[in-house]
Amino acid sequence: MGMGSFVRRVASGVRRAVLSVVGPRLDRAYLIPDLPRPDLTAHQALQERVIEAGDRPGLRILEVGSREVTGSYGLRQRLKHAEYVGFDYYPGPNVDVAGDAHRLSKLVEGRFDVVFSTAVFEHLAMPWVVAEEIARVLKPGGMLFLETHFSYSAHERPWHFFQFSDMGLRALFSPALGFECVEATLQNPIVGRFSAYADRYLRFRPVPALYCHATIVARKTRDVEGFDWRKITVAEVVGETHYPPPVG
Repeated sequence: MGMGSFVRRVASGVRRAVLSVVGPRLDRAYLIPDLPRPDLTAHQALQERVIEAGDRPGLRILEVGSREVTGSYGLRQRLKHAEYVGFDYYPGPNVDVAGDAHRLSKLVEGRFDVVFSTAVFEHLAMPWVVAEEIARVLKPGGMLFLETHFSYSAHERPWHFFQFSDMGLRALFSPALGFECVEATLQNPIVGRFSAYADRYLRFRPVPALYCHATIVARKTRDVEGFDWRKITVAEVVGETHYPPPVG
C-alpha cells in the first residue's frame, strides 16, 4: 500500500469516527419530524416480512426484478413452503420468466399471494402501468412489498426514469386500484447540500429531507374491473389528504 493510500484510509477512518459521535446530533436537522416509523418496511428486514407473509404451503410469491445483479438475495433459497417465481427484464441467475414488466400479466402464469419488488420502479418508463399489472396478478387479500428510491445517485442510465416518495407509492397503489396501504414511509436519510457547480444562489445550501429508500406494504382488497387512470378522481387516489394551503 502506498503512502497516499494509507493517508486516505486513516483520514477516512478519523472522519467516520468523528461523525459517529457528532453526526446524530448534527443530522437531526435533516430529518422529516413526522415521517412514519418503518416497522414492516424496514430496509434490511423487508425480505423477512415477505417470508412471514407468504411462506406457507399452497401460496405463490412473485419477485419482480429477481435477477441477481449485486449478489444473491437468497429469497428463493430461504422459502420452505411457498412456490417462488422470479421475473426480470433479462434472463439470468434467479430468473424464471424474462420480459417487460409493463406486460407482466401476459407473461406470468396464474395469480400470486405475494408480490415483492426492490430497486425496480425507478427503472420503469411507465410505473403506473406496472402498478396496474401488479394488481392484475395479485389475488384479493394478497400482499405487496415494494421498495424503490426517493433520493439516490443516477444509475443504469438511460433507464433511470423516476424517484418516488412514500406518498407517490400510496398514490400508485391506492384504494382506486383496489389496494389498502398497510405502511408506507421513507428511510435511510441522506445529508446533502448543493455543490459548487449549482446556480450561484443555491451553492452550498443544505438540502434537508433526503432519504434513500421509499417503501410500501399494501394489501390487495378487491379486483377493479376496467380500471382507467383517466376515469378516477384525484380524491380517489389521495384520500382525505390535500395540498398544503398557502402560508400568510
